[in-house]
Amino acid sequence: MDSLTQIVLGAAVGEAVLGKKVGNKAMLYGAIAGTIPDLDVLTRYFVDTVTATEWHRGVSHSIFFSVLFAPIFGWLIWKTNSKSNATFKDWSWLMFWGLFTHPILDAFTTWGTQLFWPFKMRLAFQNIFVIDPLYTLPFLTFLILTMFQKRTSPKRKKYNYYGLFISSTYLLITLILKGFAYKQFTNNLQEQGITYEEIDIRPAPFNSILWTANVDTEDAYLIGNYSFFDSQPIAFSSYQKNHELLGSLATNDKVVRLIDIAEGWYTIIEEDEKLFFNDLRFGLLSLKANEKRFAFTYELKNAEQGLMVNETPKTPSDAEGLLNSLWTRIWGN
Repeated sequence: MDSLTQIVLGAAVGEAVLGKKVGNKAMLYGAIAGTIPDLDVLTRYFVDTVTATEWHRGVSHSIFFSVLFAPIFGWLIWKTNSKSNATFKDWSWLMFWGLFTHPILDAFTTWGTQLFWPFKMRLAFQNIFVIDPLYTLPFLTFLILTMFQKRTSPKRKKYNYYGLFISSTYLLITLILKGFAYKQFTNNLQEQGITYEEIDIRPAPFNSILWTANVDTEDAYLIGNYSFFDSQPIAFSSYQKNHELLGSLATNDKVVRLIDIAEGWYTIIEEDEKLFFNDLRFGLLSLKANEKRFAFTYELKNAEQGLMVNETPKTPSDAEGLLNSLWTRIWGN
């Protein structure tokens, strides 16, 4: 999830664990704990693109990391807050839950987490987008209400509980909505006589009303969108796999790792004598019918030092185009 959401979750968890003893300090350190796992993004400044992508939501989002670093961070906080009523064990417990709930929430997103690192298994339920106002805003509202209550006030515990309960309930509702969307996609594929090998469902950006499916057929991937306001059959757009364009690069270590990261959902395109790798898991840059650009695309370029993999940059106009097409499509086809 986005940084704000993880800060809110960490603060609420910190409050639930230790708020009665230390007040708003529990929120502060809970928020810090909820931020720490995402510091893995800093690795992009020290390693190549493929390695940084592999490490994102890796070890720092694992149970191992939470268990190992919770007492270390807990000890540091305990030493700097020696006058508080909280013990070393209290602070370590707060840090553990702040660190651990971060990857648990991320596991519900498309990217998922390597919760069981060092085992190579990414947990991704794909039922909520990384930014979802319906999850975050009510949660944030109750956290602010909690913050302004006295440490011993019964309302403080009540408001914080409401925030945790409502956000968790919404998360469960999105799982149910995903089930309904999945049924609509599979029914439409059957009605249209489309034979497929695999289907991958996820919510469109910023909401849980509009859903997107990647459909694996023999030579191409189909991509379709379904809104709960739809009145017409789902239209699927076809994207050729073009895996053969990789040629000898198909066995290159970086390309093999990219394919693994994309979990096999990728296409290859060649433009202006340049080769590009599209990761299909995060969809297109807009919901327009003629859109060909994907949210995550990597240029594959041969150089003296070996194959260079660079993520193609996105612009503010790309975000604007996505928001405009999203707003139009969400209300039905």
